[in-house]
Parts: sequence; structure tokens; C-alpha cells
Amino acid sequence: MITKSIFREYDIRGIFEKELNEQSVKFIGYFLGKKIKGDKVVCIGYDARSHSPILRDYLASGLNAAGCKVLDMGLVATPVNYFSNYQMLKDLSPAFTSQNTPDASIMITGSHNPGEYNGFKITLDKNPFFGTDIYALGDEIVQNQDLIIEDDPHCTKIDVKKLYIDYMVKAFAHLKGLDKKIVIDCGNGVADTVITDIFDALKLEYEGLYLDPDGTFPNHHPDPSVEKNLADVKAALDKNGDIAFAYDGDADRIAVLTHKHNIKGDQMALLYTLNMKNPTVIGEVKCSQVMYDELKKRGATPIMYKTGHSNLKVKMKETNAQLAVEVSGHIFFKDRYFGYDDAIYATLRMLELVAQGVDLDHEIDSLPKVYSTEEIKVETTEEEKFKLMEKVKELLAAPPASFPKILDIIEVDGVRINFEKGWGLVRASNTTPVLVTRFESTDQALAKEYEEKVNALIAEAKRLL
Repeated sequence: MITKSIFREYDIRGIFEKELNEQSVKFIGYFLGKKIKGDKVVCIGYDARSHSPILRDYLASGLNAAGCKVLDMGLVATPVNYFSNYQMLKDLSPAFTSQNTPDASIMITGSHNPGEYNGFKITLDKNPFFGTDIYALGDEIVQNQDLIIEDDPHCTKIDVKKLYIDYMVKAFAHLKGLDKKIVIDCGNGVADTVITDIFDALKLEYEGLYLDPDGTFPNHHPDPSVEKNLADVKAALDKNGDIAFAYDGDADRIAVLTHKHNIKGDQMALLYTLNMKNPTVIGEVKCSQVMYDELKKRGATPIMYKTGHSNLKVKMKETNAQLAVEVSGHIFFKDRYFGYDDAIYATLRMLELVAQGVDLDHEIDSLPKVYSTEEIKVETTEEEKFKLMEKVKELLAAPPASFPKILDIIEVDGVRINFEKGWGLVRASNTTPVLVTRFESTDQALAKEYEEKVNALIAEAKRLL
């Protein structure tokens, strides 16, 4: 029995064998191949999990049954998978003479989820396949579970990694021999399928932690947005480094560390735009107000939008933005790049600032001081989380007398409540059964008060459901 719960807002995700098994994955390949309209070229790559090659075979069987031509790039980082969409077929394989680019790519990855999870990030015609399209695919699959798809995992092998490495080495040749000691923590994910080759070619001095891809993640969980996962890279930086970087399991998210700061994605936006003239920058609803205000002061055009890598890619195209960021470290460059989230590329752009003499700590220290919470998650259920959000909105329309004064409410993704000296956010996660909250103020006590008052409102909403 195939469950619809694996079809999420941004991608397809589930537990290997239980939810992502031979039947469900073959069906995903087949019905996705039919949507691509068959006889089209699809590039597949996969992460370090031991079951990723198995899912590759199931997926290829479904795509082949639908009439697609399947190209296998093997073990790669998600940004390398995205990169394949912009390469001419003749450069990907001698089997082609066409100057056209692939019609689609699928990355098999569980990202930063525990080792038993896996999933698919899908790109069609250079656009993310997500939201209503994924849900419709799920509906079609659930309604056609009697289909039999034979084993047919044949693929054409391609080497996208070499093209990617060559591209980065050429684009950042000016970093060659940079006199800085760099520390990188790959977390046993797939970042080092390319990153040390790039660093070696650029003659950069670095220390690498947990470079070997290992989907059991034996050293720490590969999520650099969680502080405890950065303990080892911080220790290495303190001992013998000038700057450090850490990556998630599929290398589309980055952490940037100095001796003073763990630089969040919204702060990175203010650093990266030092090299851009009046850019349009998209930030998710969790980004600090400081980012939006400072960008405006510098002549940039900031846009607040929904959380989620697929949402931000689409909004970038729509607005012709040069940059988009999530607090968690998804960084999307259209400026001098292709407009997708790439932690390797973001590393090199940060090193470029360092090479230009930018003092990262000084830039962060000079920003207005605010007190921000990390993401705080309120447990609920998949069935109730969106109903709970609607009830929260109802209560905000007539809040209790003790509730802080509301200036306005932004409903681009959940509710971002603007108070006199800060803001609070409540939104339903699109990937897990929780409400996500975050709070910020120029006053630490007020940030705590906003958190307490909004949480009390959520508790009341739960009671009324």
C-alpha cells in the first residue's frame, strides 16, 4: 500500500522499505516519466545512504518503463545534480551530440534526516517540481497501484562532477593560494565528492573533518543548523583555523563560522551583497528584520517570501532576484550563477569576500543588536497543524487585552506578527507535524514576552480545536 504522506510540499520523503520501497519508487519513476512525456533525458544522482543506489535502480526502472532516457551521475552532492540541468548533453556523454540540456534531474537524498530516511528532489525543465504538482503525482500513483513495472535499471553513466569541479576552479581562479587556514566539516555527507578537489586545484590550505561519505553518519548528525553538531568543527577552528564551514548531508546548506560568530543565512545575505550593486534579495519569513532594514539602507530591494527551497527558486525567477536566503543556510545565487541553493558555491563566494579583505566579524558586529530565538517547534499532527494555524489567525483578530500591541500581520507564510519592538512568527511546517515559531526584539525581555504570549495563544487555539 502506497501512502500519500511521502508526497511533501518541497519534495518526496519517507523511510526506506517502509514507505520508499520497490513498488512506490518504481511508480514514482513511471508516473513522473509520463509527466515528462517520455523519450526525454533525466539525470539521476544519489547521496551517501546505503539504500540510495537501490532506490536509483527502482527509479530508473520506472523512468525506463515510461520511455525516458536515464543518465546516472552516481554519488554526488545535490548542487551537482542541479548543475547537470545546465550542461549540454554532448558534454555529459559521448552518446549524445545534442547541444540541448537535460529535460529533468532527480536527486535521491534524505538530506539531513536520520539514516533510515530517503527522498527525491526533482527538477523539470530547470524548475522545481513541488507543491500541487507533487500532490497530484501522489494522487495519480495512489489511484493506480495495480500496475506491474518490470526491473529495468539500465542507465548511461555520466561524469557531472568533473564538469562542476572545472567550472568552480575556473570561476574562482582568483582565490588560488589564498593565505587563510580553512576548516571544513562534511559530516560524512557528500560535500567531499567535490570540495577538496576544488580546494586542491585552487591550492587552498584546509583541514577536513568527516570527509568520507557514510550514510550512517557515525560522527554527528549532518545538520549544521543545530549547534551541537558544530562542536568538532569549532574545536578545530579554535585550534588552527581562520574560518570554518560545515555542510548538511547533501551539501545544499552551509554554516559559516569565525572565531566570534556562527553566521546565519540572513546575516550571510548582508555579507554577500557587499559585492552586488542594488540587488533584489529574497528572504524567508524567518529572516531577521535587521536583514530587511539593512538591505533597504544599502539600496537593495528585499522581498519577504515563503520558507522552502522550491518556493524561493520560483520567486527568484519571478522577480529576477540576484540572491535568496534561508536562516538555516540555504543560499541561492543568481548573481554569477544559476539560481539554486549550493553550499559549495556559497563557500567560495564567502572566501572571495575574505580574499578581498572583508572583516566578517566587524561586519556582523556593526549590525543593530537584536535578540532572536532559534526555531521553537510546537508538536501537533499532520491532520491538525493547518487547522491550528487557522485558529491562531482567528485569535489574533481579537487578541486578549494582555497581548502585546500588534502593528500589523504578514501572512505570506503562516503569520509574522509585527510588534512595536520586534516580531513573532508562527507557521505550519510543510515537512513535519509541528508549528514553527521564532521571536526577535531589540529588547531581550520583550523577545521572551513575545514568545510567552504567542505560545499562550497557540495553547488556547489547541484547546479550541
